[in-house]
Amino acid sequence: MFQMFGFGGVKCPRCEHKNDDQSGYCKHCGLTLGAPRSEPVLRDNRWIPGDDELAVYFGVSALSGIFTKTLRVPATSRAYILQADKATEVPQGEYEIEGFFTRLNHLLRNQNAEILITRSAALPVEFSFSDLQTAEHLKVSARFTVSIRIENVPAFAQHFMTVPGVVSTLHLHDLLAPSVHQVAAEFVGSRAMRDMAHNAELRLQLDERLQAALKLRLAGYGLAVERVETAALRHDKFDHNRERIGTLWLVADERHVQLEHVKQLDQIYDEEEWQAIWREEQKMRSELRRAELRQDASVNKAELTFKESERVQALRAREVDLYSRVMESKTRKVAIDKGAGTILADLEHELAKSKSHRAGEQADWEHVRQLAQIKMRTDLEVLQQTAAGQRQLAQQRLSHQLRQQSIESQIAQALLIEDESHRRNELAALRQREKAEKERELEIEAEGHNERIQGLSLTNAARRREAERVQEWEDQLQLARQRELLRGDAVKDASNAVQVAEINQKIEELKRAGAQADAVAQYEKLLRTIEADGVHQRQNLAVNKQAMLDQLEVDEQRQILKQKEQEAQWQRELKKLEHEREEKFARWKGEYDVLLAQQSHEITRIETIGRLSDSGKVATAAAPNAEALTQIMKLQIQGGMTAEQIQALAQVVAAEHGVTPAEAARLAHERVLEERAHRDSEMDKDRRHQLDLLNVQNAASASALTTQSQLGVGVAQAGAAAPSPAPARYCSNGHPTRAGHPLDKFCAQCGVPLA
Repeated sequence: MFQMFGFGGVKCPRCEHKNDDQSGYCKHCGLTLGAPRSEPVLRDNRWIPGDDELAVYFGVSALSGIFTKTLRVPATSRAYILQADKATEVPQGEYEIEGFFTRLNHLLRNQNAEILITRSAALPVEFSFSDLQTAEHLKVSARFTVSIRIENVPAFAQHFMTVPGVVSTLHLHDLLAPSVHQVAAEFVGSRAMRDMAHNAELRLQLDERLQAALKLRLAGYGLAVERVETAALRHDKFDHNRERIGTLWLVADERHVQLEHVKQLDQIYDEEEWQAIWREEQKMRSELRRAELRQDASVNKAELTFKESERVQALRAREVDLYSRVMESKTRKVAIDKGAGTILADLEHELAKSKSHRAGEQADWEHVRQLAQIKMRTDLEVLQQTAAGQRQLAQQRLSHQLRQQSIESQIAQALLIEDESHRRNELAALRQREKAEKERELEIEAEGHNERIQGLSLTNAARRREAERVQEWEDQLQLARQRELLRGDAVKDASNAVQVAEINQKIEELKRAGAQADAVAQYEKLLRTIEADGVHQRQNLAVNKQAMLDQLEVDEQRQILKQKEQEAQWQRELKKLEHEREEKFARWKGEYDVLLAQQSHEITRIETIGRLSDSGKVATAAAPNAEALTQIMKLQIQGGMTAEQIQALAQVVAAEHGVTPAEAARLAHERVLEERAHRDSEMDKDRRHQLDLLNVQNAASASALTTQSQLGVGVAQAGAAAPSPAPARYCSNGHPTRAGHPLDKFCAQCGVPLA
């Protein structure tokens, strides 16, 4: 498991002996070189981690080498021995060598092994953030305590135990701080200050959210989150001079529970300030909407940072929460009392634009709730897909940080190597790996950028699907209104039957009263007319009603099929996107595993070659490396020879090549003379070149001065009314004479006589 890269030449942390070989183990005590310098573990043989350490791990060349003293495993510790990719827990107690191997008889005493020492209780790691923002963009400070323990030893060993060392609170803080900040920012950013101030279960909800998210992200690394405690969550109000005016403790620790000077929410902000905060929140929501609408045209130019994506995720979670409040409310007043007035106004405005026919306040409210359900479903789908992508990116960043910490540990150990050349070679190789990790970090950032762009495309697709769902819902309303119209026709038939019954009743009354025959005949005629008209209308209405019912059934079936088809298409798109993300993550995981396997194989090969003899190294090395290795071995052998041995070796070599010592000395002297002559000729060439450059520079300077003087004279004479100047004279070498000096006898530049 351990990669013994860069530890050769380091002093043993237990016996202080220097080791020059590349085996990675101390030749005297068998401990891995580069192991943490823990006095209780290495010297006293008491396996217990430090106060701020989650785990201590090292290795031995032979398992029996740990029994330099009586082995003690305290009750507060848990110890594991990894041998042949199997982890064996060592029970608590004291052990001698024979009793140890008798109790754990499946362990091999002469085989190398790795020891992992951790604590039985979870290790608390504290986090503090001061840049969290609520839904109103009010800053909140938070302090958390996350208790971490090791749950899966093989997974932990695979990711953490690449080199001997420790896992401390500082390492865990660096690894988990981005994930804790992201989850806390999304939780706080999706809630309003007033809601959190009046939420008695805020601490419990935040603890559960953090524990669930961290547990899911750390499961693959062998770590478990046993408990999360929110120590404090507060909001500070400052004036223009950055002086604190008041503090609101949303979650307070025991020291601040009884504080009397802490101001409450309504005392910190008045109504005017709350209006300004509300306007700022609406402005941010409007900017988010406009940004989403612009993504179709500028999706390739989107460059959201990691914190901006956290903020967008929190705003979406806030909208989902408000939509759920609208859905759960029975009336409009209840929704407003729950703090969903803003989102309710947006829903009512959007519903009014659709110009759908509604009747009654209750029907209007049901329509608002239905629209809120559609929008909440859309935002939930976007949230789920975005959260899955962020979770995979967080795992990649966590693995990258683990590799960086491993390289930093190896660099720190390589700096302790005393041999200068060996230390330089090891540091060069480690710097190369560090450079590769930097390039990998840039690739992860680019992948995160592509993931954000893909998330924006998903948001646009979700908005289109939301519009389709709204249209489907309006079509359903239209079909429902048609069915209501058919019910109205049935009511009209019933009213006609009632009217006929009333007329029959009047006829019977007239007959009983003995009225005139004309009145009775008139009512009977009216009755027959109404009955005939009713029969005709009922027949027509029955035919029309049946046709409308048939058409309505067809439309409803068509609408249901269309809705199912669109929903199935949308779900297929979501599954396709999820499958692509999982495939990309699996590809990255495979490449990462292959990279680790290649590095482990290369390190194992180097270690194996290091343990070979000189002849074995030459036999297994490649041809160029074998030649270089042969030369190095020759130099090493010659370095240990005496003067007589070197002279005898020179005579042997000369005899092999047929050259006497005198001839060899003469040839060496001739080579020295040739090199000296060559060096002198090169120096002469350099001198001549410098002289040529100086001459060219002097000539250029003289020409420039002459040109400037001529230009000055010409400018001075241009304004004066004088006869045309005499033509310029030139010397035999072509140099112009000085203007205004006709009595010159010699050229000012080369000195030849003038004609």
